[in-house]
Amino acid sequence: STDEQTLSAPTFGESEKALGNVLGVMFTSSNRERSYSHHIDSLRDGVLSRKGSRSTGKRQVAPNEAYSYALRVAFLVYLLQPRAKRKQHVAAPAKPIQRSSTSVQDLMKDFNVLRDSKSTRFPHGFMAELEKRLTGVMMGRERRQEYQDAAVKRSFAAYLNVFIEPGFKKRMEKDRRVEELVLIFYSNATKVLQAGKGPSDDSWRLMVDRHVALFVRLLGLVLKDQEKEWSRDRPELTSRLATLETKLLAHDEDLAPDSSYTNGSMIEVVVPLSYEIKDMPLVQVVGRVFAIDPAQLQSDINANKSIWTEEAALEDLKKYQKLLTVNSRKVLNSDDFDLEEAYETWKKAEAPELSQMILAIVQSNPQLAKGTKLGHQPQSSISSARPSRSDSYSETARNVLDPKEESSYVIDQPVDMSTMSPVSENQTPFFENEEHPFVFVPPEPRAFYRAILSHALSSDFRDDTLLGSHEGTDPSAVKLLSPQSTELLNELCLRWRVPYSSRLVLFLDVCREKFIDRAISVDTLLAAFEYVRTPLPEGRKGNSIKNAMLLDRSKWTIGDIALNQQILISLNDALLRDLYDTAVRCYEPKPPSVGILVHFLETYIFPDPSFTRTSRDLEIFTEQLRQGLRDRARIAYQTFMEKNVPSDQEQWEFFNVIELGKSIMNLGQRIQKRYRKNPEIMGANPLNELLSTILPLFAEDARELVSRILEIAKSRDEEVPVDNGFDLYKELVEIRLIHGDALPGVPFAFNIEDLLAGFVWRWIQLTDESIKGWVEGAVKQDEFKVRTKIPDQVPTDEERHSVSVIDIFTSFNETISRILKLNWDNDLHYAKFMTALARTVGNGLAYYCELIEQKFIREMDRLTPEQEAAVMQTRQERWMQMAKDAWSNKDKIEPFQFLPESFVKLNNIEFSMRQLDRLEKEVNVDACVEVIARNTPPLMVRQRKTANYVFTIKIVEAEDLKACDINGLSDPYVVLGDEYQKRLAKTRIIHASLNPRWDETFDITTQGPLNIVATVWDWDQLGEHDCVGRTSIKLDPSHFSDFMPREYWLDLDTQGRLLLRVSMEGERDDIQFYFGKAFRTLKRTERDMTRTITDKLSAYINYCLSRRVLKSLINKPLSISTVSSYFNRSRPQQPAAGPTPADVANTLKPLFTYFDDNFAIMNQTLTGEAMIMVMARLWKEVLVTIESLVVPPLSDKPSQQKPLSQQELDIVFKWLDLLYDFFHAVDEETGQANGVPMDVLRSPKYFDIKTLNFFYFEPTESLIRESERMASVTAARQQSNRNRLSAPAGLSSFGIPGAGSLIGTHRKAKSIMLSRNLGTMKKAKEEKRKEAQAEPSDDMILRILRMRPEAQRYLRDRSRQKERLAAAAAAEMIVKQSIMAGGGRMAGSLPRR
Repeated sequence: STDEQTLSAPTFGESEKALGNVLGVMFTSSNRERSYSHHIDSLRDGVLSRKGSRSTGKRQVAPNEAYSYALRVAFLVYLLQPRAKRKQHVAAPAKPIQRSSTSVQDLMKDFNVLRDSKSTRFPHGFMAELEKRLTGVMMGRERRQEYQDAAVKRSFAAYLNVFIEPGFKKRMEKDRRVEELVLIFYSNATKVLQAGKGPSDDSWRLMVDRHVALFVRLLGLVLKDQEKEWSRDRPELTSRLATLETKLLAHDEDLAPDSSYTNGSMIEVVVPLSYEIKDMPLVQVVGRVFAIDPAQLQSDINANKSIWTEEAALEDLKKYQKLLTVNSRKVLNSDDFDLEEAYETWKKAEAPELSQMILAIVQSNPQLAKGTKLGHQPQSSISSARPSRSDSYSETARNVLDPKEESSYVIDQPVDMSTMSPVSENQTPFFENEEHPFVFVPPEPRAFYRAILSHALSSDFRDDTLLGSHEGTDPSAVKLLSPQSTELLNELCLRWRVPYSSRLVLFLDVCREKFIDRAISVDTLLAAFEYVRTPLPEGRKGNSIKNAMLLDRSKWTIGDIALNQQILISLNDALLRDLYDTAVRCYEPKPPSVGILVHFLETYIFPDPSFTRTSRDLEIFTEQLRQGLRDRARIAYQTFMEKNVPSDQEQWEFFNVIELGKSIMNLGQRIQKRYRKNPEIMGANPLNELLSTILPLFAEDARELVSRILEIAKSRDEEVPVDNGFDLYKELVEIRLIHGDALPGVPFAFNIEDLLAGFVWRWIQLTDESIKGWVEGAVKQDEFKVRTKIPDQVPTDEERHSVSVIDIFTSFNETISRILKLNWDNDLHYAKFMTALARTVGNGLAYYCELIEQKFIREMDRLTPEQEAAVMQTRQERWMQMAKDAWSNKDKIEPFQFLPESFVKLNNIEFSMRQLDRLEKEVNVDACVEVIARNTPPLMVRQRKTANYVFTIKIVEAEDLKACDINGLSDPYVVLGDEYQKRLAKTRIIHASLNPRWDETFDITTQGPLNIVATVWDWDQLGEHDCVGRTSIKLDPSHFSDFMPREYWLDLDTQGRLLLRVSMEGERDDIQFYFGKAFRTLKRTERDMTRTITDKLSAYINYCLSRRVLKSLINKPLSISTVSSYFNRSRPQQPAAGPTPADVANTLKPLFTYFDDNFAIMNQTLTGEAMIMVMARLWKEVLVTIESLVVPPLSDKPSQQKPLSQQELDIVFKWLDLLYDFFHAVDEETGQANGVPMDVLRSPKYFDIKTLNFFYFEPTESLIRESERMASVTAARQQSNRNRLSAPAGLSSFGIPGAGSLIGTHRKAKSIMLSRNLGTMKKAKEEKRKEAQAEPSDDMILRILRMRPEAQRYLRDRSRQKERLAAAAAAEMIVKQSIMAGGGRMAGSLPRR
């Protein structure tokens, strides 16, 4: 039978509930940000020295004394613990066994009756399965409970020994009779159970029947096996076995072991005390706390158990009651409290608790009740059972023990370690000098309790297995005392009557002492304070009183108040020392945290009313901490210097400065991140102190390092890599920004931009040297194909340029972005950098335009198959072919086969203009100009002279050239060169013309006067080109000081003349100038390429819009009707009808078809904008062709061209209207124009042609009068605006007198400054158009007068008049220059525009 212990114990009032609630697992409170304030209510003067009060001095308690009194209380707990009880069985008188009259042989007769029946024999394979089950019973694998009995296993083992014999198995397999198996088992079971029994003992017989029944049941289980299903084939055998089992169990049907005893009874008896320490848990705790071995503990218990009795404990309580009643100084009395009310409150609470303790002793030993009178009855019920102690302590400190699961004296509150009365240090132990009235209570309970508490804390911290977690763990899981120590301290407080406030204060005092001695960490100390300051949970008896005492310190003892104040002052000093030592380490790689220290001070020290320090003390600490941080910052900076900067100056590099700066930045970022939420530590900001200390040091050192590195590199004739300079600049600028934020009024030690600007200029120089290589590489690898992402899909406009233009602008953007990313903090430097880069970009684009145009010209000038065949002909064959063509009047013009690559090149130029415009906006050109102007003194602007001059020469047209071909015409083109025969420019070829018009512009840059030779050549497909004529002009900057354009008719040395338009502009180091020059270069390239494309179509335009077509349209070919009308001349004839509108329109159908075919080819490759540009240029060619068809070019000489008739002029104007509608391309359904915009179609030349209809057939006199009127208006306007007058004529050179004549002045030419972006270009174009429309011109009248011989004299006089006006204007300009030359300072300098 098993003994069951029943523990019962009374539970006392909730006011002293389980000291196990005192110090268990304590969780740190969340970081509460509280502003600390000082509300310190000091003790009244002299209160600590009041007569009769206990001294606050600490008595030195010897360890053996503390051990003795702790052991007494622990032993008393053992004596008073509820007596364990156990159940004991008392056997009943044995009953006689009644045997059945039927034997096993009789029961087996049923099987013998059916001996030969097949259904009663067991099946084949049965023996093997039965052996497995028998073995399972022996091995304990049989799951049924009835087979687990040891006696059953012995019977089955005896049978198994017989069963496994081969002869037995063979015989059984042959007969297969169940009754033989059963009888053999019965025989073996009888032998096993009878062994050891006397002759008169026949109790074993009933067990035989039971064991046989279990064997029969096992046979049935084998037959019923679900896998074999033998019971279905042997129903008779299964039934017989079940019947046999029932009969055998007639006297005992339940084969499972019976846990109840029916043949006796159970009684409870009290377990006697063993007085062995193994049964004394608290005694063992005392031994662990004081490191006493078990043998010594047992010896001390044995030696004193006769003294440390329940009766002595009861006597102590009685004495305490008496001393309390008489207000004796041997216990707490009224002198120990500041207020009488506090004393009375404490004294009133003591009486019921003392009564409960007396009741507990009496209940443990009822014999003591005879002489004991109880003043108060217990107020709690007695528990029926006490659970065993557990080493695990998983619940929080306040819920460790339930009131119903505690000993009779376990208190319902935390261990209050704070109310022991102070003891004098000079007091001698009671056992030496004075009689002590108590056995279990020491002379000075407060001092003894503190000593034992200190030992307990030290012991628990040494043994981590008791606490579970300790130093270095998460503060939220810090455990201060083990459950065992907590229980011991709880009992000490209860027996020694230590007040609640004393328990708390003493506990904090011990923790303070251990913290100062470095025995515990600040986490543990914080956990202790959080525990002490946290109110007890409401709802339990006595907790509300203790919470009130916690908040109202007037109810504390005087010693507790004084000790609490000493604890706060001592901890403040210790924590501030730790805070200083920890805070100044904040610059280390892995510094300790100061958060818990600051939280401790601001939460538990400063706000406490007992804390008496002033704010001045904190200010002193803050200043000391700031100084300490600055000192550590200097040490950290010195460490960085030693680590990153070599001691040898020759090894210094920019990398060292960069790494030094990064080290400072990393440290600053780490400090900023670490103290992001709370940037200050007790008024000191670590980040500010760091930056204000090391940034000035770094700035000074960085200047010296960089200057020294540059000097060393210069002395070695080496250059520091540009990338290193850029990296250094970025690092220094970032540090300078932080320097400005940290030290607002302190300037940085040096100007970074002035020191490192040379690296940017080197970068720009390297870029300028590499720009041509970039352009060549981009053009070389470009195939100039449309970049379609999906084959056979119409490309968008953004896909119609090739990769070369993307590559070069990517290079440009990366170059500029490299400087933009520096965020250069000097606007003047930045503006100059951008100006230099603008020049580099302009040079790169000019070179790109040159390469692209060369490729474009080669593609456009390629020979057709017929031309290639002609090249292979002999001279005689060529003359024969030309004669055949002339005889057959071969005038048909074949369409030109354009290459898609050519159009892609034009798209590239158009894309370049858009990208350059975007780049101009990103650079902020206007702001750069403004910055340079603002930072340049006005005197320097006036004194600055232009070093280079840009002459813009426009080769307009030529007249009356010499015919060099056998057809009486020439194929002229012009080449410009200098006096050293260096080619400067070349125009395109105008085929079959003696009055060609080129309208091509070229820029020539010079630093002084330059002689230009213009040579007109005749292009020949075969053989050498012929010289048509030469002329020259001198480009002198002094003659173009007004920067106004001039036109010169230069006579050729053979015959004819050449018209040039010349203007000058000073080249200056200005970003707007460079961008304008780049835009103009792109625009001219675009215009020249467009003109080249339209030139391939102009031949057919001239063919379709010619006087030959007019004559063929008016003079119809000879037909039958005309012949018959000739023979009928005598009849009246009706006037001949002119061509119908349909006839006029039909003459343009071939031209429209030609345009449509070419436009379809262009539209596949050209962008929309480029397409409109080509069409606009073709429209201009159409206007020029129609204009040349109606009037001759402007000149002062008569023309041989005949005027058109009215009918011819009407046809021409109908052509003009039809062509206008064709180029405008208005959709008939939507009304939307899809062609050239109307404002482009309605150009000044278009309106000039339209005005011809008003003057064409006017009399000569009327035309001369109208021309004079317009000339007088123009002269009056020029007189009012002298600034627009031209320079003098006669600028021809090479000694050819009269070689040139000035036709007149023109409007101001296109300035480079007006071409600096697409916006200014568009604006200038609009202004030019408005100016042309506003100024009346008699040019068309003069061109009409050229076809009238009677106006020859007027044309000559008008030319001379223009020359006089120009000479007067030039003379006036010379006078102005002479006056300025007399001014001294400005003499010889040219004004800049």
